[in-house]
Order: sequence, then structure tokens, then C-alpha cells
Amino acid sequence: MRPKGIIVIAVVVALEAAALLVAAGWYGTQLLTGAPVLSFWGAVFTLCLLLAFSAWLFAVARFLLRGFRWPRAGALVAQLFVLTIGFPTLTGGYPVAGLAMLIPAVTAIVLLFDKRVIAFASRAAGAPPAL
Repeated sequence: MRPKGIIVIAVVVALEAAALLVAAGWYGTQLLTGAPVLSFWGAVFTLCLLLAFSAWLFAVARFLLRGFRWPRAGALVAQLFVLTIGFPTLTGGYPVAGLAMLIPAVTAIVLLFDKRVIAFASRAAGAPPAL
């Protein structure tokens, strides 16, 4: 059985990936409509980073649900990045946005260290399915 913690973590990571995809769409739209930027190629690079990180997070969520071991590290690093943005957002006068980032990130971090999650997500790439 797939533990509920895995599902919660995968949903959190997938929602973060979707948020990055929306941000990339907005950023790309602003870039195409001629919003002022200091460096056009720097802005294109930033857009590519947003898209790449979104794709990475979608892959992490998918393979975490399948029981692989490697996505746990990717999910943890992503949540630590969210924490580094969420705390300044919370204390910088945007408490709702800060809490919207911090609560799912802390939940995912706690669940990543749950025994059932670790036991489920322990399949190596060449090993047979954990289910």
C-alpha cells in the first residue's frame, strides 16, 4: 500500500511545480509583450530555469509516487528552497503568501522523514517495483 504521506508530498511538490509553470507563463508573457528588462538573454535564461525546475518537480512527484528512492532528496531540497523564500515573505508583510508557502513545505519535510514514507520510497532504479 502507498502511504498517505507519499501522496501528500507528491501533491505538494506537484502544486509547487504547477505554480512555477504559471510563473513561467506569466514571465514569458511579460517578456513577449515588451516589459522592460535589463538583459533580454538574462530574462530568457530565467524563463528557461523556471521551466526546467517545474519539469524537474513534476518528475520528482511522479517518481515519488512510484516508490523510487532518489525523489526524496529532490523533494527535500525543493522544500528547503521554499522555506528560504517563505520566511522572508512571511516577515516582509505578506503573511498569507508566506504561510501558503511555509505550511506545505514544513508538512512535506516532516512527512519525508516518516518511517512509512522511507520504507515505501526505497526502490533503486534497477530494482523491481516496491508494490
